[in-house]
Amino acid sequence: MSELIVLGFDNEAAADDFGLKLAQMKQQLIIQLEDAAEVVRDADGKPHVKHGKGLVGYGALGGAFWGMLFGLLFFVPFLGLAIGAGMGALFGKLGKTGIDKQVLAQMGDAIQPGQAGWFLLISKMTEDKFLAEVEGSKARVVRTSLSNEQEQALKEAFGSEKHAGDA
Repeated sequence: MSELIVLGFDNEAAADDFGLKLAQMKQQLIIQLEDAAEVVRDADGKPHVKHGKGLVGYGALGGAFWGMLFGLLFFVPFLGLAIGAGMGALFGKLGKTGIDKQVLAQMGDAIQPGQAGWFLLISKMTEDKFLAEVEGSKARVVRTSLSNEQEQALKEAFGSEKHAGDA
């Protein structure tokens, strides 16, 4: 079972600083990241992805996965009725993952325009140590546990491909 955790920070510098803490926690085996991505929302609300390559190599999920997820979480309020059939289909796939819609809404709200944050897919963690680091960072936290089936459905919903070295 994995955890999908969103950490929202007031600015990009605070998110960048927490990225250094993530690297330390990974090195100390406090967390085992399956994938991580930093997102920075500009003043207009558009997300810019800074994939956590230094934390997880090339990433288990890839930029396309995070880009699609961020697009759904952050762009939808701006699209209104302009959402086409393709976006509707993506929402349908996302709904089939079993992730609570309220949790998804909270994830989108955790990082407002002009702010930044981290999206983490954690396969293992020493929870008390991880949460102590998070508490010290003053991040807004949204988290949900993913069963193996939910994790697979999420990956499939956004077309994540297996990378070389995956079993």
